Amino acid sequence: MPELPEVEIVRQSLNKKIRQKKVKKVIIRNKNLRIKIPNYFKKFLENKTINKVSRFSKYLIIYLPKNEYCLIHLGMSGTIHMIENRNKNDLTNLSFYNLPFLPKKHNHIEIIFNNFKVIYNDPRRFGFFQVIKTVDNLKKRFAHLGPEPFDRKFNLDYFQNFIKKKNKNIKNLLIDQKFVLGIGNIYASEILFLSKINPNKKIKLLNKKDCNEIIINSKKILINAIRQGGSSIRDFKNTDGNKGSFQDNFKVYQREGLNCKRIKCRGKITKKVINNRSTFFCNFCQN
Repeated sequence: MPELPEVEIVRQSLNKKIRQKKVKKVIIRNKNLRIKIPNYFKKFLENKTINKVSRFSKYLIIYLPKNEYCLIHLGMSGTIHMIENRNKNDLTNLSFYNLPFLPKKHNHIEIIFNNFKVIYNDPRRFGFFQVIKTVDNLKKRFAHLGPEPFDRKFNLDYFQNFIKKKNKNIKNLLIDQKFVLGIGNIYASEILFLSKINPNKKIKLLNKKDCNEIIINSKKILINAIRQGGSSIRDFKNTDGNKGSFQDNFKVYQREGLNCKRIKCRGKITKKVINNRSTFFCNFCQN
């Protein structure tokens, strides 16, 4: 599943292309996504001008006139493609996984503008498009979620209050969207390495310094990942059609058995499955 930096790259691409553009036509080929597309979706979106494309956590938010919104989640395998009218074979993939071809049977939604169209392709159909009709409903949609790592609310007081009387490990806490948003396996592993904290460490054992390190390094890792165009897993490409480069700076993720990159560390990178998710860490400097 794409994490916060990769969804932000998609947002930047979409916003650049469709902002202030009018939707001419919507074609729905398959309504049966994770949330079923309502019958009125086509009428809802057609002839409306896109004000902007925003993001909250791993959600894309298309802002429409009159405080209406279209919420998009890419799920596990959702990709967004653009096709220019002048060249039907010219695909620009804006999403986390760049497919070498576009299997038409998985093209579920087409949003057509004057000179191009946007295609949503999703083989596993875990993504969704959702209509939100008021500002209050948009706020309610996210009310159960925690803050973003960049939010001022994600601070030491919040961290220490949240972990009181909880017994989970720090890796599972970091990927808990009720605690903080947008972090998955890749960035949780990298954040904990930079913080010198073992992913299995119980959160009740974290001290003030540990909490501060995690807060600071969460922001640092995610900002760097966005600046470098995301992590190119399975041919991810950034807004210019180039691969992201943050994977070149991985310290632990997918480096099982290799030497630790930390200066003077004698450790090896270990892979461990925690709650059915792969986790990578140094067996020396993170113990």
